[in-house]
Amino acid sequence: MAVGGWEVDGSAPFVIRGATVVDGTGAPGAEADIVVDAGRIRGLGAPGSVVLDSGAALDAQGLVVCPGFIDVHSHADNAPLLVEDDLTKINQGVTTEVTGNCGFSLAPIPAGEQAREATSALRKLFPIDEVTWGSVPEFYEMVDDRGTVVNVCPLVGHGALRMAAMGSGARAAESADIRSMRVMLQDALEAGAFGMSTGLIYAPGVYADAEELAQVARVLGPDRVYATHMRNESFDLSASLTESVRLAREAGCRLQISHLKATGQANHGSIPPAIAYLDEARDDGVAVTQDVYPYTAASTILAACLPPWMHDGGDTQLLARLEDRQELARARRFIESPQAQDWENLIGGAGGYDGILIASTASHEHEGMTLRQVADELGLEPFDALVHVLVAERLRATMVEFSMADQDLDDAFRSPFTSVGSDGIAPGAGGKPHPRLFGTFPTVISRFVRERRIVDLAEAVRRMTSLPAAVFGVPDRGIIAPGAVADLVCFDPLTISHPGDYATPDRPVAGIEWVMQEGRLVVRSGRWLGVRRGRRLRPR
Repeated sequence: MAVGGWEVDGSAPFVIRGATVVDGTGAPGAEADIVVDAGRIRGLGAPGSVVLDSGAALDAQGLVVCPGFIDVHSHADNAPLLVEDDLTKINQGVTTEVTGNCGFSLAPIPAGEQAREATSALRKLFPIDEVTWGSVPEFYEMVDDRGTVVNVCPLVGHGALRMAAMGSGARAAESADIRSMRVMLQDALEAGAFGMSTGLIYAPGVYADAEELAQVARVLGPDRVYATHMRNESFDLSASLTESVRLAREAGCRLQISHLKATGQANHGSIPPAIAYLDEARDDGVAVTQDVYPYTAASTILAACLPPWMHDGGDTQLLARLEDRQELARARRFIESPQAQDWENLIGGAGGYDGILIASTASHEHEGMTLRQVADELGLEPFDALVHVLVAERLRATMVEFSMADQDLDDAFRSPFTSVGSDGIAPGAGGKPHPRLFGTFPTVISRFVRERRIVDLAEAVRRMTSLPAAVFGVPDRGIIAPGAVADLVCFDPLTISHPGDYATPDRPVAGIEWVMQEGRLVVRSGRWLGVRRGRRLRPR
């Protein structure tokens, strides 16, 4: 693309002039010229001091240039498999994302009859068709062949490991099962996985005890990450944090608390003591960090509203229970109880049926409606409306859940150990997904910097660049310094924002001038330039 009379194609050195450079370290922004050569930053100089023989220059006067944002919590594992380019992240300035979160990853897939069961489980989250791979190395090879829009740092999901080792039953892992999971995890790490994730509210991860998790996580070692969607983020938040920290101590690995939050009105105000506990663990030598997204609504698969025992045996058994009157009566008692139970109750323990918004369905029916509204439309009780949608869509439905408080969100972001993850749902399903899929990173700046002044711009950029790069071991990215890869984003700090909401989540981001990967422009004035320049990275 021609910029200022020349072509930014990475084939010759060029200089970015006049920008306020926010380098990702947390240091205040300063005007500087940036020299880029062969995809990397060659040097920085005082404004106007750099002269190249080619005269190639990109004017960024009045704008901020910072490292490309790193999304530490993404579910875009399927993005390389899509025919259309997934632009949900690159358009908001993200150049690298960590996939395979919440215990979900697209590999390993078990062999034989269990492959069908595993594929059915994955389709609740990922809009995938035919599965032609099995092991993690096979899946990574496919990703490399297809190419990626953004750089990918994959985790392997404990749920996928458990499914491959022992199926979807609600039973304790035996020693042979744990050995199998450890072997598969080791294979994944050798193939380039950045760590392992858990989703302890989802089957089959919900059936794993602390000893199983610790034994598997010991394979990670001190440099790889254990990223956890904890067992409970509502009434049992404190106990879930304790379990996670204890596991990291026992396993000797890094710990990332995924999307730290306090769910349900009765639990609002729980974040300050949670941060204090994590600070104590850090002082005691535990390498623990956390991430958040800048919204008070969560999002997940609709089937997560059902208690764990409903999922025992996989989707075939779950669908059978959804047709069984006795099982449904029992499930309704569990779901509609406001009392604390031994599972994460996303309806009774959070925002109720009014707080659950249908985001996407396989048929695209009921999208953008709450469960209460679906019930009114169909002339059903809200619980029966939930069952109706799950059965009609064969479990392929996602939701947005309104359950958090602004003050908790602000308190979580105040911690200098908090990075940013979109928790964006898998792309390609359509519907009305949570706006975080399209606008998390601009919203961090508009909300936490401009509007609420929780941190300054330099610190917000650090949380989205060098901090996640350090935590996950992302190579040569996250800072602007000589030798670093020239993954860069240029934006107007006064206007960067995302106007999308829950009714129209996919509205374009405002205020981003361009995005660059390895010294090549990939987005210019909101327009994708059409070439997948990302790659699957390997941990440093």
